[in-house]
Amino acid sequence: MADLPVLREPARYPRVGLRHRFYLACQAGIALVPTSCVLCQGRAKGGSLCVFCHAAVMRSMLDGRPRCLACCLALDAAMQCPDCVQRLPAFDRVIAAFDYAAPGDLLIHYLKAGRRFTSAAMLAGLLAQAVRHATLALPDDAILVPVPASRASIRERGFNPAAEVARCLARQLGMACRPGLLLRAQEGRRQTHLGRIERVSSSLALYSCPMRVDGAAIVVVDDVMTTGSTLHSIAQVLKAAGAASVCGLVLARTPYVSRPDQQPG
Repeated sequence: MADLPVLREPARYPRVGLRHRFYLACQAGIALVPTSCVLCQGRAKGGSLCVFCHAAVMRSMLDGRPRCLACCLALDAAMQCPDCVQRLPAFDRVIAAFDYAAPGDLLIHYLKAGRRFTSAAMLAGLLAQAVRHATLALPDDAILVPVPASRASIRERGFNPAAEVARCLARQLGMACRPGLLLRAQEGRRQTHLGRIERVSSSLALYSCPMRVDGAAIVVVDDVMTTGSTLHSIAQVLKAAGAASVCGLVLARTPYVSRPDQQPG
């Protein structure tokens, strides 16, 4: 396996450099431009959400309910995580921007089914806010890696939503983005309508890492996390290639009660 250049030359990937400061300055200017809210078409700025829709999307994530320290799922009355109790996750932790529930689920629908790839920057902004307010900060030398999409999904949408979000997120956080560190080894089945057990089995052997990543802090970016099976499988692959840690950044975390497979698998 080949060496990883970004690990040998960390000075080439500063977290905050002149280019990143210039980008942030441009974004600050864009954020002042009056636009319509992505959800309600009301008054907003910079192609983002209006104040009311932003509060509605973020409400469940900020309501103070205890969440699993590993997968960010809201805990049940018994204070147990129904996902992690079934399987000890290979990943270290997950940061999610909002829950995959109304009205936030519409943002994901617009991005994926509506093919509004231009909304990736706005969604990445919500995720960047979550990263900045997380209890534990990401390592300064962390590398963003988007979850590869299947060829069928790319043909259908014309782009990979996770890759677009990762690209925008890298600019907003001043981090390196290396999509080539994670490849799709086989197509597998689409997981949208799969149950818990089917998701676990479908994620096995789907991904590969083409090079050594010894000592790297890898941050995997995806749009929606349901059971965590995809991130679990990816973390196994990356850690087998030498990664010191594997965290997940997802736009939306699916609440357990809203899943089609409510019986534990």
